[in-house]
Amino acid sequence: MSFELPKLGYAYDALEPSIDAKTMEIHYTKHHQGYVSNLNAAIAGTDLENKSIEEICRTQSDKPALRNNGGGHYNHTLFWEILTPGGSKEPVGNVKAAIEKMGGYEKFKEDFSQAAKTRFGSGWAWLCKKEDGSLEVCSSANQDNPLMSGVGCEGTPILGLDVWEHAYYLNYQNRRPDYVEAFFSVINWDKVEEKYNK
Repeated sequence: MSFELPKLGYAYDALEPSIDAKTMEIHYTKHHQGYVSNLNAAIAGTDLENKSIEEICRTQSDKPALRNNGGGHYNHTLFWEILTPGGSKEPVGNVKAAIEKMGGYEKFKEDFSQAAKTRFGSGWAWLCKKEDGSLEVCSSANQDNPLMSGVGCEGTPILGLDVWEHAYYLNYQNRRPDYVEAFFSVINWDKVEEKYNK
């Protein structure tokens, strides 16, 4: 069994003006597809062909090809899901209650924005659910994610923001803070709530 590029489920222009159609198309069909193809090449003929992407991230992070490409596939899949058009534009349900315990939505936005804007070079900003149901904001380098050992984050990602330049450069150039701010307008919090409740 090999991994596949997940169906996007919406048009490339569905998130405009926050994320432009050309960036979406290149990001999805070139970058994410590249991670999937390289991941499949790395696991071909091994017992990893039958493992979930989560298990590969948790157990194979000491192997660069699996860390980079497994992380790239997992991270982008989550990214596309939580950007699905429609849904609530502010936190709902259990995730809202957990964010309130962190100091409220504005505090969350401030902390998450800081994590995204200050990640040096390429990486991701995350909102993770810990085992006790509490939330943590953190960031990771490259295609690392909190499922991997030694990343410095705890819990399972329920929301992630790609801050690699390929995610925003066509539209925002070097203005990462503007891209981070625009991201909040295209989060589908119903999807984040689903992930929290899983």
